[in-house]
Amino acid sequence: MDNNVADNPICEKKPKKCAIVQSNYIPWKGYFDLIGMVDEFLLFDDMQFTRRDWRNRNLIKTPHGLQWLTIPVKVKGNYHQKIKDTEIVDSRWAKKHWDTIMAHYAKAPYFKEYKDFFQHLYMKSSSKFLSEINYGFLSALCKLLEINTPIRWSMDYHLVDGKTERLVDLCSKVRADMYLSGLSAKGYIAEDLFTANGIDLKFMDYSGYPEYDQLFPPFEHGVSIIDLIFNEGPNSRQFMKI
Repeated sequence: MDNNVADNPICEKKPKKCAIVQSNYIPWKGYFDLIGMVDEFLLFDDMQFTRRDWRNRNLIKTPHGLQWLTIPVKVKGNYHQKIKDTEIVDSRWAKKHWDTIMAHYAKAPYFKEYKDFFQHLYMKSSSKFLSEINYGFLSALCKLLEINTPIRWSMDYHLVDGKTERLVDLCSKVRADMYLSGLSAKGYIAEDLFTANGIDLKFMDYSGYPEYDQLFPPFEHGVSIIDLIFNEGPNSRQFMKI
C-alpha cells in the first residue's frame, strides 16, 4: 500500500466584495444583481437627495406605456438634505401605489402568488423617512429572491471627505478587498486611490440580460423588479445575473 500522503492544498483567502450605492425605491433587476454579487452592501444614504432620480420613484409597465410610481417627499427649501433625512409628505402614497400596481399587474401570470406578499409590504410601510422605506423594500425583496447579502448603512461609519476617498475608506472599514461599482461612477472615480489601498476596483456589467414574457410590449429592461417577479415568479433569477 502506498503510504505517501498528499500535501494539503493551500487555501487562498476569498476576497471580500463590497458595493456602496444610494438606496432606490423598488429598483430594477440590475440593482439586485449588484447586491447579490457582493459580500456586503452599504446604502450610501449620507449622500445628498437628488430630485427626479431613482431614490423615491421607479417605473412600471402599463397598457399606456411606462408609468412612474413616486413617493412624495419634502424637498421645498431642502436643497442640500441627505437621503437619510428626506421625509415623506403624504402617508397615503403606499395605498395609491399598491392600487396602481394591482390595476396593471392583476393579469400577470404570478400576480396571485405574490399579491399577499406585496400587499403586506405596502400596508406596513409607515415610516416617515424615505431611506427607511427603501431599506424595508430592499430587504424584503432580497429575501424573496433568496439574496443573502447583508445590507448595512454608510451612516454607521464616520465618513471622510472626497468622493473616491470616502468609498475607499468605507471599503477599508468593512475589510473589503474588492469594490464593485456601478457604471455611472466611471466618469469621476479615481481608480488609483483604490489601487494604492490594495482594493481591486471592478465595474458592474449590465449588458446581455435576456428578455422574459412581459405584459404590454414592447419589452423594457429598465423597470422595477416587481415587473419581473409578477411575470416570472420563482423563475425570476433565471433572467438575472446572480
